Amino acid sequence: MKLRNPFIPNLADPHISRHDGHYHFTASVPEYDRVVLRRSPTLAGLVQAQEKTLWTAPPSGPASSLVWAPELHRIDGTWFVYFAAAPSREIKDDLFQHRMYALRNPSPDPMQGEWEFAGQVDSGIDAFCLDATSFEHRGVRYYLWAQKHPDIAGNSNLYLAPLRDGLRIRGEPVLLTKPEFDWEVQGFLVNEGPSVLIRHGRVFVTYSASATDERYAMGLLWADADADLLDPASWHKSPAPVFVSDPEREVFGPGHNSFTVAEDDSTDLLVYHARNYRDIEGDPLWNPDRHTCLQPLHWDADGMPLFGRPLREVELPGAGA
Repeated sequence: MKLRNPFIPNLADPHISRHDGHYHFTASVPEYDRVVLRRSPTLAGLVQAQEKTLWTAPPSGPASSLVWAPELHRIDGTWFVYFAAAPSREIKDDLFQHRMYALRNPSPDPMQGEWEFAGQVDSGIDAFCLDATSFEHRGVRYYLWAQKHPDIAGNSNLYLAPLRDGLRIRGEPVLLTKPEFDWEVQGFLVNEGPSVLIRHGRVFVTYSASATDERYAMGLLWADADADLLDPASWHKSPAPVFVSDPEREVFGPGHNSFTVAEDDSTDLLVYHARNYRDIEGDPLWNPDRHTCLQPLHWDADGMPLFGRPLREVELPGAGA
C-alpha cells in the first residue's frame, strides 16, 4: 500500500509504537494543552483513528502550559506517557522552564482504564528538560532525555540513566552528547528528541539539533550492543547529520523522530516531523505546520542505518487500510 507524506498533518514530535498488534500514535498538539492517543491495527488507519484525550493541562501550576512531545511506554506492566510541560505561559519568565512529567495507567489497554497524573520525573538535575524516551536492553530499563546543565553552555544535551521505577532514575546521569559540531549549533545549541533502535549488534540513538526551522537536522550515536551503555567511551557520534532538509522535495527541518516497524515486521520505519515550506509563518513557537511523516529505513552491508532523502510517497510492505 502507498502512503503519502505528510502522513498526519499538524502534529509534531510524533511517536508511533506497536503493542499487541496495534499501532499507537501520540504527538504534540498545536495548542500544547493536552496529551492525546490514537490506535489502529494498521498504519494507514492512524490517519482517521479516533483520538482519545488522556490528560488535559490544568489552568495553573508547574505543568500547566506548553505540553510537548509525549511518548507512550510499557514499563513493568504499567503504561506510562512521558511528556514535558512548563508553568503557565502568563508568567513570561517561566515560559521555558520545562520539566519532565508522567501519566500512568495500570490497564492492559492504554485506550481504556484511568490515566492519572503521576508527577514529575526525577532525573537528578533540576533544570530545563524535555523529550524523554525509554528502552530496555540486556535486562536493564533505561531513561534517555534532553536537559540543560548549568555548567555546560547551550540549551540541551542528551543524558542516559537506568530507571529505578517509572518516575525515578538510578545513579548519576551520564552525558552522551552535547552540541559541538557546526550543524548542531545553528540558532540554538541543541541536542534533543532522542530515539532508540537496537539492530545488527548495535544500539543506535538518533537525535535532533539546532533551531526548529529549516536548519533542524538529525544526528546519530551508536554503541556496541555488548558495551557498557553507561560508559561515555562506548558511544560513537557521527560528525555529520544523517537526515536534513531537502528543498527539492519541499521538506524542511526534519527531526524529532521515533521508530516503528511495517505491518509484516520486515522493515524498520522512520517517523519524523517536518514542514513543507521554508519561511515560517508567524511565531515559530505557535506555528502548527510541522507534520508527521514516515518512510522505510534501510541498512548498509555493515549494519549501519541509511536514512536517505525524505520521500513524498511511501510504499510499505504489508500495509493495510
